[in-house]
Amino acid sequence: MTAINGTTRSADGTEIAFTSVGSGPGIVIVNGAMDYRNTQPTEGDIARGLSGHHTVITYDRRGRGESGPTDPALASEAAIRAEVGDIAALIGQVGGTAAVLGFSSGGVLALHAVLAGLPITALALWEPPFVVTDARPPLAPGYRERVQRELAGGRPGDAVTLFFVEACAFPAESVEGMRAEPFWADLERIASSLPNDAAAMGDTMSGDPAALGRFAGIGLPTLVAYGDGAFPGFAEAAHALVGVLPDATARELPGENHGVSPEHLAAALIEWLKQP
Repeated sequence: MTAINGTTRSADGTEIAFTSVGSGPGIVIVNGAMDYRNTQPTEGDIARGLSGHHTVITYDRRGRGESGPTDPALASEAAIRAEVGDIAALIGQVGGTAAVLGFSSGGVLALHAVLAGLPITALALWEPPFVVTDARPPLAPGYRERVQRELAGGRPGDAVTLFFVEACAFPAESVEGMRAEPFWADLERIASSLPNDAAAMGDTMSGDPAALGRFAGIGLPTLVAYGDGAFPGFAEAAHALVGVLPDATARELPGENHGVSPEHLAAALIEWLKQP
């Protein structure tokens, strides 16, 4: 099936680049942190796997890939509002309503989009990275501001390091080795997008499950999926969110981790979306 590349304008005029494939009810796929369409093939492969049943949109979030820039100095509320506007514009490309599949922090952004009243028909979230137990250290307060300071000081590499060490809990020595790899320059180029993901996450990585209560009013059918090889705490995070949402289901995919198999996840989504 032929993919169609295009652009749309968000409410604030930012150009958002996207790819559309398939036919049928719309699905918009939202990247997680530091990802965009050409980073890796997962989202494009999932889109093709769903394309026999749905019109699927993949896109580059602002500040990444072929989309327009983002302002890393924005306040959290404004950053979320801008990215929600991008999702709204993309839903307009598939007829005005759509389901949304969000990866990692992109799934949390999708929750904000529902709270903002976007015409979303269903939600599927892959491993939203909440920290709700002591399975991994909580994110220390002020993380977003620390990232913003590094970016404002012209140190995007240090901002990316903060993301991996603090938000992802990678060992500092392994991240230091990553900085010597050729791909690091690509990460620095999209580092300006990091404060937006931090804004979406808010205090949901603090270790307190009560922080998820802000999503309790979301009554849409929601699938929260995770792998049995998930990072520590991700399974607990999925079940904590399902405990908050009134119409949500948790599903474990055997043999999967944060970098999920497109075929496995697409099959699970097709099965779930067919349910009445």
